[in-house]
Order: sequence, then C-alpha cells, then structure tokens
Amino acid sequence: MTVKRRVTRKVRVGSVIIGGDAPVVVQTMAATKTRDYEATAASVAKLSKFGAGIVRVAVDTPQDAKALAEIRKRVDANLSVDLQENFRLAENVAPNVDKIRYNPGKIGFLEPELSWEKKVEYLVDVAKEYDCALRVGINSGSLDPEKLREYREKLGHNDADPAPASDDATFFDPPIRSALEHVDFLESIGFDRYVVSIKDSDPETVLMLNRRFAALKPFVPLHLGVTEAGAPPRGILKTRAALEPLLAEGIGETLRVSLTVVADQKEQEVAAGKTLLENVANGAVASIADLNKTGLNIVSCPGCSRTESSRFVELAHKIDDATEFARPYPLTVAVMGCRVNGPGESDDADVGMWCGGDRVNLKSGGTSVGTFSYEEVVEKAVELLKEKISSMK
Repeated sequence: MTVKRRVTRKVRVGSVIIGGDAPVVVQTMAATKTRDYEATAASVAKLSKFGAGIVRVAVDTPQDAKALAEIRKRVDANLSVDLQENFRLAENVAPNVDKIRYNPGKIGFLEPELSWEKKVEYLVDVAKEYDCALRVGINSGSLDPEKLREYREKLGHNDADPAPASDDATFFDPPIRSALEHVDFLESIGFDRYVVSIKDSDPETVLMLNRRFAALKPFVPLHLGVTEAGAPPRGILKTRAALEPLLAEGIGETLRVSLTVVADQKEQEVAAGKTLLENVANGAVASIADLNKTGLNIVSCPGCSRTESSRFVELAHKIDDATEFARPYPLTVAVMGCRVNGPGESDDADVGMWCGGDRVNLKSGGTSVGTFSYEEVVEKAVELLKEKISSMK
C-alpha cells in the first residue's frame, strides 16, 4: 500500500527529523523514577537501542532535573522532557534534552497571576537558547479548565458531569480550541520549531480531533497517540483503530503506543509502534469497527515516573481479569496511576480508580466512594460495577 503523506514543516529533535519527507518516528517514555538516574539511563539506552527515535522522561522537581543531567552523560539518545505544572524547570532541563513538552491544560498551575502567553514566551526563549524543539501536548484528561467549563455550559452540562461524548452534532471542541490558540500564538511570536499532540483515551475521539486539526493546520507536524490505551493486547487494538486510519490518510509524523506495562517492558510500546507502521505499509489497516464500542471500556494509563506505586500496573491487570463478566455492558472503568490525567479520567468513568502510594481513590461516576488498599479495591470496584449493571436491567 502506497501512502501519500501530507508534507508538513520539518522539526529537528536531536538527530531525528519530525515531518517533511522524514519517516514517521516511534517514541516511548521511560517509567522508572527519573531521580534514579542509573535505572533511567539504562531504560533510555535500552529503548533507544530497540528503535525508539525519541525517549521521553518526566521532570517535576529540581532533583529530577539534576538526575536528567546525569542521564544525559550516560546515554546517546534523543531525549524529550515532560513538564506539567512546573514550567520554570525548563531552564534546568533544556541543556540536557532535545525537546520540551508542555501541557496547555496544566501550564496555569504555577504562578497563576502570570498569563499563559508569558509562560509560553519563557518556554520559547529557553528552547531557542538551548536548541530545543517544543511539543504542545494536549490531553482530554487534563484540559484547560476554563475551556472545558465553557463547553459544558454551552451544552447545558455542569462541572460534575463527565465530558460529553464526541459526535458530529456536539463536537468535543476544547482540545481543538486549545491547540489552535497555542499554535497561533507560537506563530505570532515567530517560533515554528514545534509539534502538536491532541490525545484522548477514546480511539474515535482521537480520529476526529486529529483529522480536524490536520485540516485546519496542515503544516504542523502531529504526534499521534491514544492516552491510557490499557494493557496489551486490548491497548494495542485501541491504538491501531485510531492511528492506522490516520496514518493511512497521510496524517501523523510521530507516534507513541501507550501501554500499561511495567517499567522494564516498555520496549513493548516500541515494538507495537513499529508493527503499526508495518501494518499501514502493507495495507492491513484496523478501524473503529474492529472495536467493541458497545461493551466494557477499560482505560488505564501507561505509567511513568510520576506513578506513585508500581503496584498500579498489577492492579490494572487484575481489574482487566476481574471485570470479564461485564464485557457486554457499555460501561467505562478507569485505572489511573498519577495526578496528571488521573483525576479527569477517573471522574469521567463509571467506575474510576486513581492510585496513590499505598491507597487507591475509588469513584463512582465521578463521586468519591472512599480510599482503599490495593488488596481491597478490586472487590470494591467489582461490587460497584455489578450495581451499575443491575440498574441497567
């Protein structure tokens, strides 16, 4: 199958090019604690050798930033850093990375008195000084609160309601609005070394959002992914259903397959990404129709250095097994490992779990049920799910 890819602007990230006529770049993210620089350096080296063109790490504290400098000394890889609330760490990490990812939905957290435009100007100045690219990384689980509030008001929803589903009549526009706002601002200040990602845990929403953005901004390179796709093999099928049609349409310059696996098995993400590209090249393109859209949907994040307990991955797999009885029912169960998308995704689920160090926050339709140990929460979650199924009959 010959895919006619759109031709976007080229963006250099270390030794690789994203966009233009360059091959699609497969990315992944280290899940070791960044401050454990020896373990993280070993993970980055392994993933890079396995074929990851870019490896991302998370930095939340000055200690993480110091560890990143040690990681850079130890590995020859294209590094991307993930900044969430603390945008000021950019100047500490920029000397040791090739790309900085910021989240428009989280950039308002620190120094709320400062406009987001001033914060982005700061990030651009740092990126220029240290020869870094930027990624504008938008996730539906951590959207700009103001845009989400305006959208819910427009549709007559209140803040306690889950985000409405995407369809042609009520298109889920906050991610697109946020992306366009930041792209237009970056262009207005003369910075063009950036890529955009617009992700969601629902494959159909990922398709719609990226098609829409690609039509509006055809020159901007897109990083594709389904957030919280879940454990393999289901997580791989979800990602295929979203990304393969986009790639077959020529949309997407770089991608990540986000799987719920332990830190030393992250090469599974790289392998899945490579296979996905091979599928598209061979014409074996999955579709949304391949998913059971009417049955149980399990959302679980891939884990990263922000995950407070590695037991989160084990819990996600236990939930996957324990909810087999609920497969025919149109319900969503979320198992989330950190604070970034955890609150949003667990609120939007029928049964949501947001995992801490030794306790798990359990929610029912966004309402807190309580906190439970990792040993207790599976049974409690199953009870909630059975109650919801009973109410549907």
